[in-house]
Amino acid sequence: MLSHITFVVRNLDCMERIVLEVLKGRRIYASGPHGFSLSPERFYLIGEGDCAVWMVAMQGEPLAQRSYNHVAFKIDEGDVDARLRAIEHLGLDVREGRSRIAGEGLSIYFHDDDNHLFELHTGTLEQRLAAYAAAGTG
Repeated sequence: MLSHITFVVRNLDCMERIVLEVLKGRRIYASGPHGFSLSPERFYLIGEGDCAVWMVAMQGEPLAQRSYNHVAFKIDEGDVDARLRAIEHLGLDVREGRSRIAGEGLSIYFHDDDNHLFELHTGTLEQRLAAYAAAGTG
């Protein structure tokens, strides 16, 4: 069971805008300058109920380069356009997605200013496996 996800970022406010506007999370804690960890940090909950994900943004030196390592957050297909507009409004770098087969779901990939790659995805594991099986790759 996943406990939490931590992202090290230069600017906590920039990450907070991503969490609030794009990921539709809410802040539940901010350490300020005097926290209990290595550096100032903020905690967020993304999602609802038992499916909520605890995400931490901790101030520090970001990733040196971009990669395909990423975290994917589940969204409804009806939210794709609004989430893409929020990403573009923040001036984040949208990355072209990989090719997909029918039934896998839709994805939006974007990088933050600290080289983290995020994915917003509409599908589920069950849908993806069924699509692969139907395509003869499962």
